[in-house]
Amino acid sequence: MQRPQLPKPIPRESRAPLALEGIRVIDLSRLIAGPYATQLLADMGADVIKIENPQGGDDARRLVVPEIAGQGAMYLWANRNKRSIALDLRQEEARQVVRDLVAGADVVIENFSAGVMDRLGLGYDALSAINPRIVYCAISAFGRRGEYASRPGFDPVAQAESGLFSLSGYPEHPPVRVGSSVVDITTAIIASNVILGALMARERLGHGQYVEASLWGACTALIGPLGMNYLMTGQDEVRIGNGSKNSAPAGLYRCSDGEIYLTCGNDKTYRQLMVELLQRPELADHPDFCTYPQRVANAKALEAILAESFARYAQKDLLAKALQHGVPMGVVRSVAQAYTSGEMRDQHLLSSIAHPLAGEVPAIGSPFKMFGTPLADPVAPPLLGQHTDEVLSDVLGYGEERIETLRSSGALGALASS
Repeated sequence: MQRPQLPKPIPRESRAPLALEGIRVIDLSRLIAGPYATQLLADMGADVIKIENPQGGDDARRLVVPEIAGQGAMYLWANRNKRSIALDLRQEEARQVVRDLVAGADVVIENFSAGVMDRLGLGYDALSAINPRIVYCAISAFGRRGEYASRPGFDPVAQAESGLFSLSGYPEHPPVRVGSSVVDITTAIIASNVILGALMARERLGHGQYVEASLWGACTALIGPLGMNYLMTGQDEVRIGNGSKNSAPAGLYRCSDGEIYLTCGNDKTYRQLMVELLQRPELADHPDFCTYPQRVANAKALEAILAESFARYAQKDLLAKALQHGVPMGVVRSVAQAYTSGEMRDQHLLSSIAHPLAGEVPAIGSPFKMFGTPLADPVAPPLLGQHTDEVLSDVLGYGEERIETLRSSGALGALASS
């Protein structure tokens, strides 16, 4: 199959300011949560310097299925608008480069196992002694406190352990994990928010601070009111498939030519559904269905009526009426269908950007927009160590002799001059 053709990105207005212009981020993270967090900051204009092991770099680089010119999808997705410097942190010379970078930086973000940064002499206490204004963000699976601080974990493990896993699927079948890396991505968004909050606090207080984000905390946020339901009642949650405890009717219904998802969050929406869309006005005021509690109590009877009613209509006819009358309803799309939709086009979220090896690579824009300080023009994720010499000379002011000494020592790795 041929990959979709994407437009060029829409450039920001000439000389338009960037929200985080002048903010420098030292990124020691890898895979998803940390890199996506720093990409959000980079899109807002922060100078993100990605520090990578010369032997392979970010683990996401090695996940190359699918790939373009050896560049894997996960890496390309989460590392836009950054510079890469290759440093072998096993060597003191390389660790000193990190300290020198931190001296002039605003943010450090890392997702090493607990204790690794301290053993390297690069933990918060050591780096804040160099730069008291530094905001240091640690990302982990289970937090950096308590008996689980050293426990490794990935997105699906956090889903399973936190209870999030148990909520997906149908009660008569085993639970099903959420298909995308939703916990990693949520953790990234939380991390970027807490970093921004710490930067704002620094303006008032005059000093930085240590902050954390965890996969476990993200799961707690994603479970949301269902966790509160348990705390208020002591009753555990059960899987409800495509239905909802907060809306009725809600679920997947088959039309004459495909499926539609519907959710009615209040009585007004239910009335619009019955009167304007399904042409069943007698059900709008029916004593078994006219209020939310009654619809919940008589859900099976209502489901049978809706199944018969939806089957008489085509998707496009119902969707047109739903839009006209404010009834939340949508077709069930594949990823391919969603990514070639009019909604995606109108949001300008997809583009094709220049890449030094591949010529061009796809880019998925940040999920927010800023108009007074528009997002930075997208630049493709860097090659491993692509900016090592540039960062050492332009940011740190190292001369050629010092850079060559670092290279000879092996602190920069074999790719440092690429």
